[in-house]
Amino acid sequence: MQTALRKAEHSTLYVVVVAFFVTDLLVSNVIAVKMISTFTVFGFPVTLQAADLIFPVTYILGDVLTEVYGFKRARKAIWIGFACNFFAACAIYLGQRLPANPDWHDQASYEAILGTQFRILAASFLAYLVGEFANSTVLAKMKVWTNGKYLWSRTIGSTVIGQALDSSIFCTIAFYGLMPNEVLVSLVVFQWLFKVTYETAATPLTYLVVSYLKRHEGVDVYDRGTRFNPFALAE
Repeated sequence: MQTALRKAEHSTLYVVVVAFFVTDLLVSNVIAVKMISTFTVFGFPVTLQAADLIFPVTYILGDVLTEVYGFKRARKAIWIGFACNFFAACAIYLGQRLPANPDWHDQASYEAILGTQFRILAASFLAYLVGEFANSTVLAKMKVWTNGKYLWSRTIGSTVIGQALDSSIFCTIAFYGLMPNEVLVSLVVFQWLFKVTYETAATPLTYLVVSYLKRHEGVDVYDRGTRFNPFALAE
């Protein structure tokens, strides 16, 4: 395998993976409003959101992008996801603020399903950026350290770090002061464990996708000498 892209920088398969990455992110934010289960963890009630079933896929796809195309291409995908998510949030807010037709009586339902608080939105945006970039950076560096061996250690290890930051930042900003600290901590720990377990269970699928892309794209990027600056989009 080559350590640099041999084909066009943005191949069709790369675009497809990014499209699924962004779609998963946007859909997760829309369906997050629905609570699907409540059970006890460490003696405290924990409720799952519908988004918990698909949001971890963004980390799996982030792993695939970094493993195959390298940190620079993954960085572009992360920022594309952020930009699309920001646009969607602005569009939903605009729809909420526009005056309703007198014959339309579902404004309350619209706000209940699609509306969001600024605090929740800020928590989501920051947690996404920090978590995804941490995930991508750890995986890229581990690939160099392991000389491309033990893919499972990279996908799981990067998720352990990235999801710990994601869950901690989101829950703290979104819910600090709104629930007892011990409940907040239990929520962070449970979300982290759930997402890491999810990633671990998906490891065989990750292997299949990575193998397919490396074979068909003819690429296998190692980030030797890469500057892991999230904002260096011009590189």
